Amino acid sequence: MATLRRDSEGSDDRVRRAAGRSCGTCSHCCTVLRVDELAKSAGRDCVHQRGRAGCGIYETRPSICRGYKCLWLQGGLGDDERPDATGGIVDLETRGTGVQLGIREIRPGAYDASPALQAIARRYREEMPVRISDTEDIMNPDRPFRVLLASGIEHRVQGEWSEVYRDGVFVERRRLGWAERWARRLGIAWRARTLRLSGTAEE
Repeated sequence: MATLRRDSEGSDDRVRRAAGRSCGTCSHCCTVLRVDELAKSAGRDCVHQRGRAGCGIYETRPSICRGYKCLWLQGGLGDDERPDATGGIVDLETRGTGVQLGIREIRPGAYDASPALQAIARRYREEMPVRISDTEDIMNPDRPFRVLLASGIEHRVQGEWSEVYRDGVFVERRRLGWAERWARRLGIAWRARTLRLSGTAEE
């Protein structure tokens, strides 16, 4: 997980916003996160969730739960853009040598149904890729996801194939490049090894 830097534009405002924020009744990260210490897979509800009452083991919760801060908690989103209001967990994510905005839908179709998530994506996509995924079928390496890029470009990826759209209009269907295919296959092999060792699933 990437974090907002203090020297980025508007950092002072972000720090002030973050200082006054708490999760409140929002506990959607308890579903999205993978927590090895609890043998909890990504995309599954934690057995310790207590709905609006919060975490049943809050005082002794694992380190990943203590350290995780979504972009809203970091002060990078507006006051009204908390995950339980938008329908998605939003993070800055390090991918290779770059950073992307990750939007993980709390339920399938949440992005298309949420003007707030769409507004967040518009703010970021000119500066970095925006990856949209859900938490269904988390163990399927061919599960679809979307990548929004600058200038209205969108890639809808499933397996090794991508459909390219510009401003919502279909342009072409193409196979991922060889480097992307190899990176994907290595990632699948690594996740499979991790699953054998830990018995949990990974985003």
